[in-house]
Amino acid sequence: MRKLIESTFVSLDGVIESPEKWTAPFFDTENKQHAYTELAQYDTFLLGRATYEKFAASWPKIHGDPYFDRINALPKLVASTTLRDVTWNATLIQGDVAAELWRLKRQPGKNIIKYGTGHLDRTLIQHGLIDELHFAIFPTVVGSGRRLFEGVDTSGLRLELVRTKTFANGVVWITYRPTV
Repeated sequence: MRKLIESTFVSLDGVIESPEKWTAPFFDTENKQHAYTELAQYDTFLLGRATYEKFAASWPKIHGDPYFDRINALPKLVASTTLRDVTWNATLIQGDVAAELWRLKRQPGKNIIKYGTGHLDRTLIQHGLIDELHFAIFPTVVGSGRRLFEGVDTSGLRLELVRTKTFANGVVWITYRPTV
């Protein structure tokens, strides 16, 4: 069965909002190579509406970079109740998002990646759809912005540490697996 992997950038003070504003000084060759290598295990990119709109506005214009070329080429699934049309190699999930993701996870293929933590996580966590959480913890304090799992009920979420990777610049990649 395919896995649904959620990957999120987090500051030391738990901020996830606008990572493009505070991760750039840390996204060096080592971190970029790690992110690119990770993409090899995915054949589908899941996005909520807000992340989709933000990424689709700029990422398709970036060419000639292996990381962005791979992201741009991946088929995308967008979970939204308000969007009617999508671009950027994307398909809108129609109807019950949880049922559709369970169906997709049972199909053959590589894993499904989701970037960021947001409103879609309410459904994903409630229905036990996330198989692993990858957090890249950046050694910076942002101060303000939306926090990890803000507005999401995580009271039943229990995690076990699967692995860690520490980068020379202080970024720590942590992988957790939800436990039953």
